[in-house]
Amino acid sequence: MTADGTRPLVLIVDDSPHVTGPLRILFEETGRRVSLATSVAEAVEACANERPDLMLLDVSLPDGDGLQVLAQLAGSSSAPTVTVALTGHDDEQTVLRCRAAGCHDVLLKPVPVRELLRRAGEWLS
Repeated sequence: MTADGTRPLVLIVDDSPHVTGPLRILFEETGRRVSLATSVAEAVEACANERPDLMLLDVSLPDGDGLQVLAQLAGSSSAPTVTVALTGHDDEQTVLRCRAAGCHDVLLKPVPVRELLRRAGEWLS
């Protein structure tokens, strides 16, 4: 539960239904509310509608670099409490870019379910 007594909101930003579908089920089954976005524009709009407690952000989206979401939300009250980049790029440059953009962590896809749930528990506490 969040400070106001609601269930935490997880925003999953990824353009692949093979990623969003299982992640949605996983987080809903563990008591979280879930919102989905498939593009930079949708993610910014979703954050403006309700600030997520956790945003899982794909770095490669159809309408641009996923890190643009953080740039567009910088300094606003809509910015997620915690943002974690999900990427298929296993290189130091990508990790550095994500951290510089404001990501709390960077996880390589596919992320093992137990690890994701453990870490989500830490991020949402």
